[in-house]
Amino acid sequence: MSLRERITEWLALLRSVRIYHGSKKHRQAMDAMYSKFLKPGDLAFDIGAHVGDRIGSFRRCGARVVALEPQPGPAKVARWFHRRDPEVKIFEMAAADQKGELTLRINSRNPTVSSASTEFIAAAQDALAWQGQVWDREIKVPTTTINALIAEHGQPAFIKIDVEGFEDIVLEGLGWPIPAISFEFTTIGRDVAQRCLDRVTILGYSRFNVSLGESHIMVFKKPVDLARMSAWLATVPEKANSGDIYAILNA
Repeated sequence: MSLRERITEWLALLRSVRIYHGSKKHRQAMDAMYSKFLKPGDLAFDIGAHVGDRIGSFRRCGARVVALEPQPGPAKVARWFHRRDPEVKIFEMAAADQKGELTLRINSRNPTVSSASTEFIAAAQDALAWQGQVWDREIKVPTTTINALIAEHGQPAFIKIDVEGFEDIVLEGLGWPIPAISFEFTTIGRDVAQRCLDRVTILGYSRFNVSLGESHIMVFKKPVDLARMSAWLATVPEKANSGDIYAILNA
């Protein structure tokens, strides 16, 4: 990587740190949300940790954390934030449906949307809200599965998955239900989110909720069934852009 590329990357990372770590209100909203799923002593998986803000929230809830972040820059930042915490383990790798290796497309100016999904990147090229986004280089990264993480670290109480259009592939690597899962949806990738809903339904989940953007506020007062969640996903306006769907085992 050239010096210019390194400067571009670190400026983008500083922006991410400011957005995700810099707001007390943001932290409080995260903590209020995740405390519904995590209690002291629990284990949480953060799949797609970026600069580690969710790790911080999980720790404030008292949970131990195993996190994956395949991009070297964000992984380095996340490790720095949690460098003195023995209850946080961060691995520079991706989750997928099998162990091996994948190609990660990097967006140097906006690394939070780097992706292993060609479908996601192709959809972004044609979307107004995504104009100007460029995936300008590629790296090879090792992969593991959620099943393998469970075998090594234990069963989590909560798994957060945010991997820019690759969520359905990640969920193929989970073979049984855990108490709660969240996975990102985007309005340019509704098909991906529906495949995620279908997958977790097979695993045994039947109750769902959703939060928009970084609000960390549930849309529905009570969890809803698959039909209502799918109908909401199909009709949510494009301007909503993204959010997190929650699959809850015993709601």
